[in-house]
Amino acid sequence: MSVDVAKSPVASPLSTLRRFVNPPPREKPGEVCEMCSAPIPDAHSHVVNVETRSLMCSCRGCYLLFTREGAAQGKYRAVPDRYLYDPSFRLNETDWDEFQIPVRIAFFFFNSSMGRVAAFYPSPAGATESLLPLDAWRKLSTTNPILGEIAPDVEALLVYGRNREGFDCFIVPIDACYELTGLIRRRWKGFDGGEEAWRDVDDFFERARSRSKRPKGNAAS
Repeated sequence: MSVDVAKSPVASPLSTLRRFVNPPPREKPGEVCEMCSAPIPDAHSHVVNVETRSLMCSCRGCYLLFTREGAAQGKYRAVPDRYLYDPSFRLNETDWDEFQIPVRIAFFFFNSSMGRVAAFYPSPAGATESLLPLDAWRKLSTTNPILGEIAPDVEALLVYGRNREGFDCFIVPIDACYELTGLIRRRWKGFDGGEEAWRDVDDFFERARSRSKRPKGNAAS
């Protein structure tokens, strides 16, 4: 069962979570740090405001202030830049069916404000929340202990399983999930998305794979 965040009548906490996964467009993105107003390049770091669930563009100096655990009493958290890919990650078709997600792309992250793991999938309308069966997540976490290493609020498990050829599972920065969501919103055409949209999605995951390291204990990529 899934819930479209954009259409949910519940004002809280889903209304605040919506701002996190579907941040409003900015007129001049990437021009200044949202914390100190210093100029920043197009490629820049991000900080999550845990209370408002918003992603903030930041200069390197401001970003580094929040890399320490407990900085600003936990209100702000720096989004890390690590990408991990574990080819031995265990997720099969039966496991996926238990999540009841209608598509084969989704991301999962621990929302510390809500005290639980949240699941979203990109769609032409933006990020849509899927009600996460806790038993299914517990089973996946037991099978794959690496999930216990995901940093709350700022990292996510990103899953891609197109064409029923198995699933690619990555641990990625949360802003990468927003990038993918925005790509699908911009490129999707018609009922099935169109060849261009899926080519861009495939390219996105190829880039994610090329940036990824293997978890400790696995051979280097």
